[in-house]
This record gives sequence, structure tokens and C-alpha cells, in this order.
Amino acid sequence: ALETLKMFEKKDSRVKSAAATNLSFLYYLGNELEQATNYADLAVNSDRYNPAALTNKGNTVFANGDCEKAAEFYKEALRNDSLCTEALYNLGLAYKKLNRIDEALDCFLKLHAILPNSAQVLYQLASIYQIMEDPNQAIEWLLQLISVVPTDPHVLSKLGNLYDTEGDKSQAFHYYCESYRYFPSNIEVIEWLGAYYID
Repeated sequence: ALETLKMFEKKDSRVKSAAATNLSFLYYLGNELEQATNYADLAVNSDRYNPAALTNKGNTVFANGDCEKAAEFYKEALRNDSLCTEALYNLGLAYKKLNRIDEALDCFLKLHAILPNSAQVLYQLASIYQIMEDPNQAIEWLLQLISVVPTDPHVLSKLGNLYDTEGDKSQAFHYYCESYRYFPSNIEVIEWLGAYYID
């Protein structure tokens, strides 16, 4: 894939930008940040209005720890294409990392309107409500999430934990049991169930 894409580097700016965008993403996936950054720069310089190139550039900046600057690239990508879901999702993550929770929530609610059955978006919404210390809303989003991915043991144990925190032991027991059924090696779930049986 890398060799094929490198053949397009010498073409006109739009083709070069598309090839560089894909190369940047491949290097990013391979955790080769320096190369990913070089190709992200090439993609953006070749076509400043390419939302995927701007998103990749934001990703490389984010990976280097500059969430504020990454957010700027994601916002620029969204100005060029308001439906660029990758940029919107990553902007939400950047805001979350920067502890700008209301802005993160806004991003993920917009995404939910575009992608109503996205497991990642539902999970992020639940996570944000948990940070906001609103367990009832977090539970609502997690219940939607398990309708999309009913066998995810991590989500099931999270639901068990939230119900336990709210004092609903029977619901907590149900979701911890379900989590254990799909992944019987989670020590925290085993400990909780053991303590429940002792009680």
C-alpha cells in the first residue's frame, strides 16, 4: 500500500494530497509519528481544504501531546466539511482531554445525530456524563450502547458498577453476571460477585 501510494506523490496537488493523506494515516496506524507528520504536512500543503488531511495533521499533533493545537486542525477540517465525522469525533476527544467537558458533550451529541448507532459515540457520551457526575444519564447511554453491542463485557461491567454506585444491587448483580458470562477472567468483576455472594 505504501509503495503504491508513493507513486502518486509526483502527481497534481489534489492527487498528491489524497496520496499523502493515506500515507500519513498508514504511518500513524504503524505508530511511526515522524513519517505520519511529514506526510500530513505534505497533504495539507498540497490541498489546504482537504478535511481528511487536516484531521490527520490534528491526529499527529494530538499524539505529540498538543491537544489545543490538534483541536484547531479538527475545527478547520469541520469548517471545510461540516460532516467530517472523524474530525468531529477527534475534536470531542481533544476537548475531553482538555477538560472542556461541555464542548466535548456538544461534539458527541452532534455526532450522535449523524451516527445514531455508533458504539464509540454512545460510549463517549456515557463516559462524559460519568465525568459530569450524572450516573442516570450515563446509565441511559450505556443501555443504548448494549442494544448495539450486547456482548461487550467491559460495558456490562461498567453498567454493573454504575448500578452498584446508585445502590441498586439487583441490577448491578445482573450486569456483573452478564459481564462474567462473556469474559470470566475480569478480576474486578469476580471480586464484586464474590463479595455479593458473601453478603
